[in-house]
Amino acid sequence: MTTAIRALFKWILERGILSWLAVLVIWELVALGYHNADLFPSPVQTFDGAIRLWSNGALLKDIGISSLRILAGWLLGTLVGIPLGLIIGTSQVLRHMIEPFINFFRFIPAIAFVTVFMMWFGIGEGFKVALITYTTLFIVALNTMMGVVRVDEEKIRASMCLGATRFQIFLYVIVPATVPFMVNGMRLAMGNSFAAIVGAEMLAAQQGVGYLIWTSRLYFQTDWIFVGLFVLGLMGFVADRLITVLSRVFLKRYGVMDGATAEMRL
Repeated sequence: MTTAIRALFKWILERGILSWLAVLVIWELVALGYHNADLFPSPVQTFDGAIRLWSNGALLKDIGISSLRILAGWLLGTLVGIPLGLIIGTSQVLRHMIEPFINFFRFIPAIAFVTVFMMWFGIGEGFKVALITYTTLFIVALNTMMGVVRVDEEKIRASMCLGATRFQIFLYVIVPATVPFMVNGMRLAMGNSFAAIVGAEMLAAQQGVGYLIWTSRLYFQTDWIFVGLFVLGLMGFVADRLITVLSRVFLKRYGVMDGATAEMRL
């Protein structure tokens, strides 16, 4: 019995359940001390607001729309960023020419381009997808490029001694060694995509989680704002876990499980 209790406690501890319970208790105490539920709702009031939004289908619809926008922009940015990073990383001339521009633009947040992108792409879905694509592109490309640069030179020389061509070295040595960096870039880009979509939906959208957060202030529904914040965190957590799990399942042979995806932190 004692062993079972210890195992249960360890399972709860490893999954952060105790931490979440502690946060909820602190949140409830702060809300009680604030004495103004309209400005700082309690967990119970926030949960009640989530139930009301879910019951009329508004919350599910906003989650679905925001998720599709993020997925479209993230996939497009990844599909462009990975080949771009591989090409730049394998060519020292291109790396010296293009890397400064990548490093320059990656420090300009996507939200700064909202006005320009709205003029270029309109206020429809294209504008939001383009903003997330921009956010994803530079992070994925830079991580991929750094992965290529960090490939062990001894592996390349050994392949050349065995008679491998440049293309074979690229395909069977450089690309596999760079996969963990690609995955790390994709994870980092996913996190930034949520920041981009919230800003875009607050300024130019009629649906989405960002729109929910922004318009809730007009009705003084602070509990709905807290619901939107919680939903964003949950969406991001689920997205990151999906990337991690799928990477470990399908890319295990490339060393994704050994923690290499944590090497690069932009």
